[in-house]
Amino acid sequence: MPQFNFATVFLPQLVWLAIFFAILYFAVVLPTLPKLGRTMQAREDQVTGDLDAAEAAKASADKLAADYDAGVAAAQESARAALNAAHAKATKSLETKLAKANAKLAEQAAAAEAELTEARTKALGEVEAIAADVASDLVEQLTGKRPTAADAAKAARAVVG
Repeated sequence: MPQFNFATVFLPQLVWLAIFFAILYFAVVLPTLPKLGRTMQAREDQVTGDLDAAEAAKASADKLAADYDAGVAAAQESARAALNAAHAKATKSLETKLAKANAKLAEQAAAAEAELTEARTKALGEVEAIAADVASDLVEQLTGKRPTAADAAKAARAVVG
């Protein structure tokens, strides 16, 4: 193969290599480099602009998030205050109603106690009358003579009392 015979062909091959390299370099690379440089610069500018816009958007989003969190905290605090106020109002209202109910129950208990005392007194009076009657009947059966009403009442009081 003649192309691998370096003793005779090496120098002309190097010359032709240099000629074709120069043609390719000046015909293809030199006209393409400025376009490529402009494209790379445009992309770099676009990426830098996008990064700046992203940083601005992130700062805006962080500010909005902080404002939102502050608003939520304020709303929660307001709700807590309203809840506490409503709780206090309900407690006060309940205590008032409870005091009224307790007063009414105390009044009813006093009235019931008075009625009970009256009924007890009346019942004791009736029991004394019945006891006096029974004692009179017993004495009459045993002795054959009926005692006086005063003596029967005295004996009934002694038995009941």
